[in-house]
Amino acid sequence: MTGRCVALSRFLLSGLSASFAYQTGSCVKNIPFTSFLTRTQYTSAMSQAPPPVIIKPKKNHTSTMIFLHGLGDSGDGWSDVFAHEIRNDNVKYICPSSASRPVTLNMGMVMPAWFDLYGLDATAREDSEGIAQATRLVHGMIDAEVAAGIPSNKIILGGFSMGGALALYAGLTYPHKLAGIVGLSSFLIQRDKLPGNHTTNKETPIFLGHGANDFLVPLTFGQLTEKLLKAFNPNVQLHVYNGMAHSSCPEELRDLKKFINERIN
Repeated sequence: MTGRCVALSRFLLSGLSASFAYQTGSCVKNIPFTSFLTRTQYTSAMSQAPPPVIIKPKKNHTSTMIFLHGLGDSGDGWSDVFAHEIRNDNVKYICPSSASRPVTLNMGMVMPAWFDLYGLDATAREDSEGIAQATRLVHGMIDAEVAAGIPSNKIILGGFSMGGALALYAGLTYPHKLAGIVGLSSFLIQRDKLPGNHTTNKETPIFLGHGANDFLVPLTFGQLTEKLLKAFNPNVQLHVYNGMAHSSCPEELRDLKKFINERIN
């Protein structure tokens, strides 16, 4: 599915750091992010992560969405989107933050990252240990919501760029049924392990959003992700937005809001 987003992205590159803007009416909002290249040193790093940003529901709490940021960002980066652009009065939005750590492909620079990446091509080595540890962290977040009384099939897990990659893997490997999974401007990790024995969310609806003008995570990554997922999950839909780079835009946010409301209502 293809939408059109024009002239809404603004990049402020400093090394590998950047920010993007999306427009709402006459207002342009900036959301910081850094390229998805990262390196992880997992010792006690995850315990050093800042507390999550939580947007409480205005009315009765019936559903939860957990959204994972991209490299170099924090939970604050996306919280404004969910507080205003994609607000559902019955949904609690959780925007966690990762810990900061050295980055292999960024020459050892320290920045927030969920796991390590050693290369960008399909054959690059993956940080399996770091991904597994981050996945356990995300599963724990979902478990906490279930323990608080929200059924797992009323929980949506999503993310942007690296956060989207983690959301896809953690969502597909979660042992209980989820309402939906979201990957924005993202890619698929640990694909040789999917679906494997992880069958509970094998056919859970997945929303993929990608910019046709993305030069950090090219559209081909999103298209390959869709192809690999559709090999075992028929409920995957890739939305492509013309004119959008490694960012978001009003059309994507409207489509995402529709997906969320359909999955939890």
